[in-house]
Amino acid sequence: MTVTTDRPFSEPAATPLALLLLGKAADPRSERGVECPGDLPAPSDPDLVERAARAKAALGDRVFVLGHHYQRDEVVQFADVTGDSFKLARDAAGRPQAEYIVFCGVHFMAESADILTSEAQQVVLPDLAAGCSMADMATAEQVEQCWDTLTAVGIADRVVPVSYMNSSADIKAFTGKHGGTICTSSNAERALRWAFEQGEQVLFLPDQHLGRNTAVRQLGMSLDDCVLYNPFKPDGGLTEEQLRSAKMILWRGHCSVHGRFTAECVDEVRERIPGVNVLVHPECRHEVVEKADYVGSTEYIIKTLEAAEPGTAWAVGTELNLVRRLANAHPDKQIVFLDKTVCYCSTMNRIDLPHLVWALESLVAGTVVNRITVDPETARYSKLALERMLALP
Repeated sequence: MTVTTDRPFSEPAATPLALLLLGKAADPRSERGVECPGDLPAPSDPDLVERAARAKAALGDRVFVLGHHYQRDEVVQFADVTGDSFKLARDAAGRPQAEYIVFCGVHFMAESADILTSEAQQVVLPDLAAGCSMADMATAEQVEQCWDTLTAVGIADRVVPVSYMNSSADIKAFTGKHGGTICTSSNAERALRWAFEQGEQVLFLPDQHLGRNTAVRQLGMSLDDCVLYNPFKPDGGLTEEQLRSAKMILWRGHCSVHGRFTAECVDEVRERIPGVNVLVHPECRHEVVEKADYVGSTEYIIKTLEAAEPGTAWAVGTELNLVRRLANAHPDKQIVFLDKTVCYCSTMNRIDLPHLVWALESLVAGTVVNRITVDPETARYSKLALERMLALP
């Protein structure tokens, strides 16, 4: 249905649960770990913009700046390329002449870039505190304990691990060691089909929602085929029979941004904007993607809105920086944030212009700050898992 509108993009309402108060209280309806810490800082002053441009020009081809789609505009303007995490890591590998890779993203992304680039290149993360709550929900020790449980139950030899790109190098290495593969939100279906050709069950790390949505919506499984492994409970909180009978053993992890969208968000926006198209990321909860009109990766979301007819209305369930950027890029369409309550990716937004300027100016001065390195053994097994993904049919 086409909706004609000249209304500009409007920010989600500053409700009591919105940014002004979310720094003091959590949304009781949210999953654990999805609280928003408060509003973004005010835009950086013009002097920082000039300093960033000057430092980047001084470095020339020696530096290659990567900007994730969820970064704020003041940072993205200095990126040589933008994209999702895996695309950016591959872009870095495709620029061997660049001595320095400045990754404006989060920690696991910089690790992937270090794994895929040459030893002569140095990867810099402007703020070491820019982590990923989802990646942090699965530690190497927890996953090894899980594998010990699967071994004790007698099913480890038929379980194939599949790890989402949004995971630490340690988890990618675990996956490589145990014959598994990595996946992105774009190729999760292919990765799972490959895994079930290798074994009978899949351990999916660390995002339960992407694993569940892909298994049920694209592979035709039922929700009963999926069990949720909680690393904070003995044996994951599951019985031996549950572990043996499950096709998908889902790790209890989620994205702090996508996990906060609810089915009520979809109902509310449909009531508020008749004829709206609901477009969400597969990291959203199952009940949300079931109610949506379109479901796909970040790149899918971007391409769908680019191809959308003028005058159509869209409610987008992904990170707010990207939604705002897409709305500004397509003023002929009504593009709104799916949730009335604002939520940025707070860790991604730790990469601000002051940190970028500091990193670039330090490189100009001959000092490499915040270098991200992955030890050789971890890198070797991580790369093995990534290469299996690249070889997927």
